[in-house]
Amino acid sequence: VEAVHLIADGKAPRIPQPKEGATYEGIQKKENAEISWDQPAAALHNWIRGHDKVPGAWATIGDQVVTFYGSSLLDASVPAGQELAIKGASRPGLVTKNGLVIFGNDGKMVLVRNLQFEDGKMIPASKYFSADETTTLELTEEEKKMAEDIR
Repeated sequence: VEAVHLIADGKAPRIPQPKEGATYEGIQKKENAEISWDQPAAALHNWIRGHDKVPGAWATIGDQVVTFYGSSLLDASVPAGQELAIKGASRPGLVTKNGLVIFGNDGKMVLVRNLQFEDGKMIPASKYFSADETTTLELTEEEKKMAEDIR
């Protein structure tokens, strides 16, 4: 009760919290989440998972910033896949049926399941090379008439 009265009267002591020993980390910013490729696979995995979902660990592929989501360490032989050049990486990634395989400087692998482009579009990493393919819906004359009637 005494503390409440001190606050209400504006007489409560104000003691600033010391910075020493503080464990709070400020909000991460996207520009600080770029992937540094000169690390072992475990560190790459931890970096990607640590930034998953916000702000998202990213790298430059081609001329576009691509954000990586959903990584896991891959302990198997190198899978078959299509090579993908990633800026700064010593070895190209592999787009496989399970996702994007990236390599640490120790030669070990990390599997990334999802990629997000700058425009906000997210795709499974395994569909990277088919991401630009679009299909259009062709309606028959009967379907066109039905669509008009519904409108």
